[in-house]
Amino acid sequence: MTVPELPPPDRTAVLLDVDGTLLDFAPTPMGVVVPRDLPGTLLTLKRRLNGALGMISGRPVEQVVTLFGDVPQAIAGEHGGAVLRAPGRVIERPALAAVPLEWLAEAERLARVHPGALLEQKARGFVLHYRNAPEAGPALHDGLALLLSGSAAFQLVPAHMAWEVRPLGVDKGGAVAALMALPPFAGRLPVFIGDDVTDEDAIRAARAMGGVGMLVADSFGNPAGVRAWLAELAERGW
Repeated sequence: MTVPELPPPDRTAVLLDVDGTLLDFAPTPMGVVVPRDLPGTLLTLKRRLNGALGMISGRPVEQVVTLFGDVPQAIAGEHGGAVLRAPGRVIERPALAAVPLEWLAEAERLARVHPGALLEQKARGFVLHYRNAPEAGPALHDGLALLLSGSAAFQLVPAHMAWEVRPLGVDKGGAVAALMALPPFAGRLPVFIGDDVTDEDAIRAARAMGGVGMLVADSFGNPAGVRAWLAELAERGW
């Protein structure tokens, strides 16, 4: 395990990706399991950080709340396309283009003709998962790439065993900036952990702010390693 030196707790904000970072992948997005001791670990860490613990995910904010409740102080969902400033607040969404209905219809068709593929709709985009149909990955990519050809408003982004269509101008780097502007994160240094290519923007943003950005595979090996490290941090308070 290779983990850079962290800022002191009173100057740190911890920002965590969800899938592949905190949680192990599952065959379907809502098939993931939150380990029994993880919420307690995160709440202890949140207290040590005076509340500065947030989550940044490709999932909709509503799904993160379903999984973790009020544990995170703030959540950026859909790669920053939706922000929950604090538990119980109204979810804020920037003005972004809506996905054309004909694109959703084509995505549904692609999922049907590749058994095991799964379409996940979001407020401003969608994902085609092929974890249960790995051989379909290239065909799904080509179908979506053709669909988006010439689009000035959307982009096709690779994820773990999935292809995601999301608005241009939204990424996890911007999500880091958005959360770090909020109390109690403002004035602290971000420590971000993610596992995927979509997390690289957030890693760069955290480092550019003088903080720490870590990739799961490089620093922890897997989500179990991340959870063990967080539990150690929560226990000793570094």
